[in-house]
Amino acid sequence: MTQMSLRRMNRSLWAIFISLIAVACTSNDIYFQYKPVTLKGWSKDSLYSFDISVKDTAAIYNVYVNVRNRGEYPYQNLWLFLNKTAPDKTQTKDSIECYLADQRGKWLGSGLGSIMEMPVLYQQKVRFKAIGTYHYKIGHGMRDSLLIGINDIGMRVEKCPLAPKGGK
Repeated sequence: MTQMSLRRMNRSLWAIFISLIAVACTSNDIYFQYKPVTLKGWSKDSLYSFDISVKDTAAIYNVYVNVRNRGEYPYQNLWLFLNKTAPDKTQTKDSIECYLADQRGKWLGSGLGSIMEMPVLYQQKVRFKAIGTYHYKIGHGMRDSLLIGINDIGMRVEKCPLAPKGGK
């Protein structure tokens, strides 16, 4: 490699590094965690649990389910069942469909190599009714008793930025 190409590569790496720090410093995430799925596959009976601590009931949040899949995932979509238990022990059940590939089989989301990451907006601009810990459990709703190709299941909760005064 020439001296000039090394300098360009160093500048590019520094630019990427500074961009990542800037993004990390402006994150509004109050929770972000992945749980690994065993390499053998995701059993229909396996639930992945996430405990999300909420301290501000006046804030507005976006809730995401994140899916990391490998190239051997055999489907275009993924059905997920979500169970939420609020601090007052009330429970709600929900299902969501996540599209991981387009009609031609091209993976959606982002990633390098064989693992793709797809954030799926589950709830937009919601308020949590009580301060405390919300327990989420996620299972898959596909017909396979052992679902292959899913690498990780995650959840992310972000606090929405405050709207500017005047409603615009």
